[in-house]
Amino acid sequence: MPARTLRLVEDELPALDRGPVKGGRMKIAFTTNDMKSVNAHFAGARTIAVWEVGQEDATFVQAIQFDNASAESAKHDEDGDSRVAARIAALEGCSLLFVKAIGGPAAAKVVRANVHPVKLPTEETIADVITRVQGMMQTPPPWLRKAMLAGRGDDLDFLEDDEV
Repeated sequence: MPARTLRLVEDELPALDRGPVKGGRMKIAFTTNDMKSVNAHFAGARTIAVWEVGQEDATFVQAIQFDNASAESAKHDEDGDSRVAARIAALEGCSLLFVKAIGGPAAAKVVRANVHPVKLPTEETIADVITRVQGMMQTPPPWLRKAMLAGRGDDLDFLEDDEV
C-alpha cells in the first residue's frame, strides 16, 4: 500500500490523449529512490514518479512513496505479493514503466495492467529518458505505438494492403 502520494494540483489539467497524434500525451512511470534517476528495482522502489509526457513537453504529475520496499536480496518475502500489488495499483493510467530491474512474475502483472515495462541496462536520469521517449514519439516504433494506444479501445491492428 502506498504510504504517501504527492500529486500536482492545478485547476485544469489537460485531458490525456493516448493516441500517437501530433501533440499526443501519455503518462509514464519511473522507479526511483532519489526522484532524479531510474535507479530502483520495481519491488524495491521507494518511489514511483509519474510524468505526463507529450512530444514537446513533460509535466510532473505525482510521486507515490512506499514504506515497504524490498531488500532486493532475491529472496521472496511474505509481503511480496502485496508490495507488488500496491505498486501496480500506482501505475493506473500509465502507458510505460521504466525500471532498473523487474522480476518476471512482476513484469507479467505489469503487462496485464496494460503498462509496458522497460528495463534500462544502466541507471539514467528521468530527464534523459523523457527526452529519448519524446524523440521516439515523433515516429513511434511498434512497441511504443502499442503503449501509446493502450486503453483507447480502438482496434487498430495493422492491415496489409491487398495487391491487385
